[in-house]
Order: sequence, then structure tokens, then C-alpha cells
Amino acid sequence: MADKLSPVHFVAHFTVNDPDGYRIYEKGFFPILRNFDGQFITYDDAPTVLEGKRSMGRTVIIKFDSEEQCLNWWNSPEYIELAKFRHAATTTHSIVIVHSPPER
Repeated sequence: MADKLSPVHFVAHFTVNDPDGYRIYEKGFFPILRNFDGQFITYDDAPTVLEGKRSMGRTVIIKFDSEEQCLNWWNSPEYIELAKFRHAATTTHSIVIVHSPPER
């Protein structure tokens, strides 16, 4: 089990079906993320696929200082309300929390 105080990366991959609805989500996203000290690392709409097949869409990576911090953001009333726009405007393929490797 990962240490809840170690950094984690939140990775999401989704296809935008409704650009106007997604813009509403995107506009509200960053202020909420900042309130939970999340650090937006990057996004890519067309990464280079080295192996296998990839679903079309956007991949996003966000860093948090801990899993607890990430889950507090994800489960916050503000984000839950905003996520309704994402649910309506996108098809989400995956959302994961990637833990840092354990110290040796």
C-alpha cells in the first residue's frame, strides 16, 4: 500500500464530445485545482504512441502532494458540481492515481 503522504500523479484520458460544454468545465477547473494545491503538469491531444492502440482524446497529468490531497479535491463539493459538465461533454476512458515508487 502506498504512503498517503507521498506525491501522486492523477492521470485522466477522455474524448471531448461537446467543445462548448467542455469549455465551461475547463474554465472552472483551474480555480478549484488551485484551492487544493494541485499542480497541473501537462496535457496532450496527440501523443506519440510507441506501442498498441490509443483511444482518441486528451490525456491530462496532475500532481498532488499526497493521495489524500488528490481525493479531497476529487470528492470536494465544488469539483463534484463542476464535473457534471465534464460528464455531459466528454467520454472518459480512464482516471487513475499513480503513486511514487517506494523509497529504497
